[in-house]
Amino acid sequence: MTFSNKILLSPPLLSGKEQKYIDEAFKQNWIVPLGPQVDAFEAEILKSLQTKDHFAVAMNSGTSAIHIALRILGIQTDEEVFCSSLTFIASANPILYEKARPVFIDSEKSTWNLCPKALLKAVETKKKQGKIPRALIAVDLYGESCDYIQIEEICKHYGIELIEDAAEALGANYRDKQSGTFGRFGILSFNGNKIITTSGGGMLICKNEADAKKAHFLITQARDQAPYYLHSELGFNYRMSNISAAIGLGQLETLDFRIKRRRAIFERYKSNLSGHPFEFNSNTGFSNSNRWLSTLLFKPELLKNNKTPHTFLLALQAKNIESRRVWKPLHTQPLFAQTDFFQSSERSNVSEEVFERGLCLPSGAQLTDSQVDFISEEIISLLK
Repeated sequence: MTFSNKILLSPPLLSGKEQKYIDEAFKQNWIVPLGPQVDAFEAEILKSLQTKDHFAVAMNSGTSAIHIALRILGIQTDEEVFCSSLTFIASANPILYEKARPVFIDSEKSTWNLCPKALLKAVETKKKQGKIPRALIAVDLYGESCDYIQIEEICKHYGIELIEDAAEALGANYRDKQSGTFGRFGILSFNGNKIITTSGGGMLICKNEADAKKAHFLITQARDQAPYYLHSELGFNYRMSNISAAIGLGQLETLDFRIKRRRAIFERYKSNLSGHPFEFNSNTGFSNSNRWLSTLLFKPELLKNNKTPHTFLLALQAKNIESRRVWKPLHTQPLFAQTDFFQSSERSNVSEEVFERGLCLPSGAQLTDSQVDFISEEIISLLK
């Protein structure tokens, strides 16, 4: 069997609720970048994060949000910034925007997220070299939160500002605290493939009002208070549009359903493929992933028999099923060839191993049980 319509990895899902907010914006003639829908979307995101102690700033992408966080921290040319290695390149590119240098940290085996032991090793090494980086970008991979108890302890002890890249983790939580609310800054993404979308967009979550005000200033071209256009520092055109925010308001109404469905898809894959030579990333025992993407780990014996994530990807593609390799670690990317990389031990390079053995499966909330079963059956058949 081959599906006539391609089964996509994580396509956008329109609920029908978006049109109401878009119509309101059009009736009010609020189609410019700023407007009441932006304000409302920021407020509703904070409600979904279950916090009254943070401030939200809507932007045109999660990448922009990371950039502004680094800008507020005053990261300088040639300054080093710690960053997860197993992630999409957008997590680290903003470091280069500021002409700074990333220092990449390996993953831990259970969640594939940033390893606290590797982070501590990096901190101690940099301390001996004379300067500990002032900032850390920790990524919540595939909807699973990092182990923030340990990470926050290290950051607090060594004076490191934590930026939580929760672009993939809206609706996930760690120790009953919502992803995106850890550290001084949290980052959300509403790209087309995320759990909710605004077509393109992101959000900076700030722990204090001063940072939020500074972010608002910077993302609207840094216009000073004056009766004319006055600019004393570099600004950016990073504000979310009012129409995008209207889409987000409609999407946000169905967030709980989307999370519930993606978690069910993950559990169905896990049940269907039980007893076969695959593994799934687990949580820390204190976190609850939104299961943005269900990701499969091939056991080493499969690779020895030339049954690799890439061969399966091509075979699934022939059946009109989209899958995707796990992120290629950033420390192995040509762009970052000269950067430092720290792993917890010399014998264990978790991020590279996960890349070699990992495959992301279709996970969109509109995926049916029968489609999940068919994909699972195809994967099992490829073992023969």
